[in-house]
Amino acid sequence: MDRFAALADPTRRSIIEMLGERARSAGEIGAGFSASAPAISQHLKVLREAGLVSVEVRGQQRIYRLDPAGLAAFDAWLGKVRRFWGRHLDILEQELAKPEQGEGENP
Repeated sequence: MDRFAALADPTRRSIIEMLGERARSAGEIGAGFSASAPAISQHLKVLREAGLVSVEVRGQQRIYRLDPAGLAAFDAWLGKVRRFWGRHLDILEQELAKPEQGEGENP
């Protein structure tokens, strides 16, 4: 699944925010939501398949954490967008700083 599509869901974004604080078990993640355990499990699966989280099995627990590689892809995309808008906003600023034609002339 596409990383952006994976984050289109507000529950999955909340899970990402939770994991941004620290790694958590699936049960701990699920306790933060009113959704059923199978629904949270499906959200975690989508995030895992999108490469945004990784899972480690410890006995009967599954520990989820953010996957830096998946997040790096977002960071790279944001860098491109920032460069694009930075250049265009600089051009706009220059245009707005130019005096208007006819400024200072009396009719």
